[in-house]
Amino acid sequence: MRRARIRATLAFVTIRPFEIADEPALVHLWNRCGLTRPWNDPHKDIARKLAVRPDLLLIAAEGSEVVGSVMVGYDGHRGWINYLAVSPEFRMRGLGRALMAEAEARLLREGCPKVNLQVRANNEGVVAFYQRLGYAIEEMVSMGKRLIIDAPRPD
Repeated sequence: MRRARIRATLAFVTIRPFEIADEPALVHLWNRCGLTRPWNDPHKDIARKLAVRPDLLLIAAEGSEVVGSVMVGYDGHRGWINYLAVSPEFRMRGLGRALMAEAEARLLREGCPKVNLQVRANNEGVVAFYQRLGYAIEEMVSMGKRLIIDAPRPD
């Protein structure tokens, strides 16, 4: 019974490339899902993605409502997953799994041999989600360096 409800829910959701008109709703989704940080301007992140492989910024939409997203990257060596988001009302229905499946399929068509992603260490529910999809915690140190400091947007 639960699988039938999941399929019925997903039947009304379309996964498609981002369109400029989606931007306000996408940023709102990312904010609702707790994916934004003061040092990352989500509007600038979208603009940067649109300059490099805009076809790999995917939106899940139910009608005109943006209910999910995933930003996919590929540098010829590794694939990356960023900004996987599912609207709280759509969680536990298979939408995150469907977005990841689409992201992986697109990376596989590119010849991508491995996908990486980063999750905040204290986000146990999300770590468990990715483990159910076959991702494993790797013994590595994640390091980063900001080259451009995004000033917070006045809202």
